Amino acid sequence: MEEDETLVPEPWPLHLLGLISPSLVIAGNLLGGVYTLLGVIFIWVISPILDLVMGKSKITRPPRESGTPFITLLWMHGVVHFVMMGSFFFFAYSEGITVWLITASLSTGLAAAASAIVTAHELGHQRPKSPGWRLARLLLFSINYPHFTTEHNHNHHRNVATDDDPASARAEEGIWSFWLRTIPGQFLSSVRIHNKKGRTGFSNPSWKGLAIQISIFALLTSMYLLGYKQAAPIAIGWLILSAISILTLEYVNYIRHWGLRRGDSDRKFQAEHAWNTESRWSRWSLLELTRHSDHHLRASVPFWKLRPHPDAPTLPAGYYACWWPCLVPPLWRRIMAGRAPNV
Repeated sequence: MEEDETLVPEPWPLHLLGLISPSLVIAGNLLGGVYTLLGVIFIWVISPILDLVMGKSKITRPPRESGTPFITLLWMHGVVHFVMMGSFFFFAYSEGITVWLITASLSTGLAAAASAIVTAHELGHQRPKSPGWRLARLLLFSINYPHFTTEHNHNHHRNVATDDDPASARAEEGIWSFWLRTIPGQFLSSVRIHNKKGRTGFSNPSWKGLAIQISIFALLTSMYLLGYKQAAPIAIGWLILSAISILTLEYVNYIRHWGLRRGDSDRKFQAEHAWNTESRWSRWSLLELTRHSDHHLRASVPFWKLRPHPDAPTLPAGYYACWWPCLVPPLWRRIMAGRAPNV
């Protein structure tokens, strides 16, 4: 990929495209009925097509001098996400347990994975206890995955592409078995991280977060048993949207490091240990999440300054377009064969 220093930065409003999916979901939740499918259709059908049709960036443009519009965008994502969650709970309260509750849950969960978790991933690298870091915690708690920042920052970045990282998929591992391994594996990893810092038992934030989550759902169950029937669709819907959001997040983890290994824990991370893509739609709507090698090489660098690495292995398409073939492990392995050494 060429870099021309005479070029101007890309227009920052291109990254506003990431707000389309949560906006559609909000509209769908408020309109109800078949409109609750808007998020599902946009993310699972239209976005893979956009990944392919819009193609890949061929020229690397320089980053903007000011990060103000991007920082503002992160907070916009956070605000829009909580508006979306509010619209979902309102819909669940009004709708009850119907097929449209399922579609609304899927749409909301998918949009949260494409917007809220990406935002939380970026903000989670800010200074602990800072406003952005706290917003990341709230975003992750809203989809019942609050331990992600701890595990991602303190284990994944240190041990990525080794067997010590539960978020790095092995070459022989399909997405379904990876999900079963990585989700509990990452939680237990976050527990161990806090234990090493002396925060054991209930003072361990990971156990404490899980206890709070369980308590909230126990409260909703009690309310239902006491005759407050609206508690059931709220609890069921929240569980479904959290599950699809978490599975989507871990799908992204799967494709970003699938089959790539450092050989031994002493070998430093190199650009070749993460899959990248310059697919425009995934780049712009997912806040440059696709430039993953540079994120690991320079974890403190904000997303708008991440650069592509020509020597990094490249995915066949963007994150959205890889979703469907990834769900069929034999097809995924066939598509990925020969795209990187030893894969």
